[in-house]
Amino acid sequence: MELSLVGVGHSYDRTDVLSDITLDIPGGRILCIVGPSGCGKSTLLRLIGGLERPSRGQILQTGRVPEGCLNPLTYVFQDFALLPWRTVEGNVRLALEDHRLPKGETDRIVTDVLSRTRLSDFRTALPRQLSGGMKQRVAIARALAVNPAVMLMDEPLSALDAQTRELLMDDLVALWLRAPFTAVYVTHNLTEAVRLGHRIVVLSRRPGRIAEVVDIKTDLAERRADDPDLVRHQSHLWDVMRDEARAADQELING
Repeated sequence: MELSLVGVGHSYDRTDVLSDITLDIPGGRILCIVGPSGCGKSTLLRLIGGLERPSRGQILQTGRVPEGCLNPLTYVFQDFALLPWRTVEGNVRLALEDHRLPKGETDRIVTDVLSRTRLSDFRTALPRQLSGGMKQRVAIARALAVNPAVMLMDEPLSALDAQTRELLMDDLVALWLRAPFTAVYVTHNLTEAVRLGHRIVVLSRRPGRIAEVVDIKTDLAERRADDPDLVRHQSHLWDVMRDEARAADQELING
């Protein structure tokens, strides 16, 4: 499934948050959204996911959803959103409980996504027994269980330390290489953006507008932190954002 945003804008009361966002999100690719604090990144993700309706413009869904898709648009949150009294397996099963699947099919799906996210040996563990990285892998497994057309990822690695973030980026790349999925990935971290994104959208300060769109041609499997092309892309993104980030920070200070 592909998404198209046409002239999307959004306001809260009299405050314009987003303005004139026109953008195509191709199927089977990861699109990263970056920009200064308060530019409307998470608001844009909520609009795409249907949690809010845009004040202006349209968000269109085209093409077919994947075979076996149970939920076209599925979120992965920053704070994991796991139920503490449920095991790893129980949290993944939660995403399937409203779909009335035969027990054998539910068991197959759960076993598959736990294997794909390297959680099979932890299926009986409770969230309090897991590291932050493991908790986020559970959240990703839960999202994959419904075979979504688009995964909406709201700063999913921002609560993790640098080492764990690197490991999770490797995990996401491995998952995509095994079965390419469509994702809209919001982050403030440019390293994540150039490591994971096929296309990177830079938003201006509020009201967020598209300042630039950068396509990265390097295959995901071949991207390394010291790759000169990725370093160049990251430097360019910061050049685009620097003045906007400084101005946004000053606006926050001034209220």
